[in-house]
Amino acid sequence: MRFRQPSALPGFGLTFGYTLLYLSLIVLVPLAALVAKTTSLTWEQFLATVTAPRELASYRLTFGVSLLAAAINAVFGFVVAWTLVRYRFPGRRLVDALVDLPFALPTAVSGIALTAIYARNGWIGSHLAPLGIKTAYTPLGVLIALTFIGLPFVVRTLQPALMDLTSELEEAAASLGASRWQSFRRVILPALAPSVLTGFGLAFARALGEYGSVIFISGNLPMKTEISSLRIVAKLEEFDYAGATAIAVVLLAGSFAVLLSVNGMQWWLRRRTGTA
Repeated sequence: MRFRQPSALPGFGLTFGYTLLYLSLIVLVPLAALVAKTTSLTWEQFLATVTAPRELASYRLTFGVSLLAAAINAVFGFVVAWTLVRYRFPGRRLVDALVDLPFALPTAVSGIALTAIYARNGWIGSHLAPLGIKTAYTPLGVLIALTFIGLPFVVRTLQPALMDLTSELEEAAASLGASRWQSFRRVILPALAPSVLTGFGLAFARALGEYGSVIFISGNLPMKTEISSLRIVAKLEEFDYAGATAIAVVLLAGSFAVLLSVNGMQWWLRRRTGTA
């Protein structure tokens, strides 16, 4: 079994070595330091830290809302990307630029803006309050913030895939008698599923580590709206560095498991559709 496929371009050894060095300095060394700091705790101390009631409540909120926000973005991000690629309408370039707004805004600005809009006396919150829907300082507010910051990841991931998906495939399916729903389900969706999963994974990873935009709209109520990132900052402010890294290791392990599952599903879909 060959280590690599022969290439007409030289320099594989140099570029591969540089890649490993760069990834080690940027990714592996910081993560190793994180784990090393956590090992200063005994196993009992580690379990006591990461299974404290406030930490468990923050895990449930952080992972649950991040997964839900990523799923929402996967659906509506698909709709936005489809509209921008397949249709021409006045203001399309403006809408396309607005998709990148969560990228450009500082997270603190996003949090303040969302809080002002969804607070009880805000533009939207004032209309939701009479209906008994409280948004700011609730898990719903956290969901809105994470959906806001994660949408561009799905849209920008799907747009190139949609551009590469030629309309001839849909026309061929229609010529064979397929309805629009059948064409979408059997032709379009299988081709775009790996990109949708990639966007989902990126949106989830972004939501999991979000801090600035969430702390304003969540209210940071203990056992209710505290996210894990806030618990890490609280540990650092208490100079409990080992406790902070212990919580970070749990987040790292959970995010790695979810992203590994996403990559596994992508591999399975590519093999099934013959694009691997």
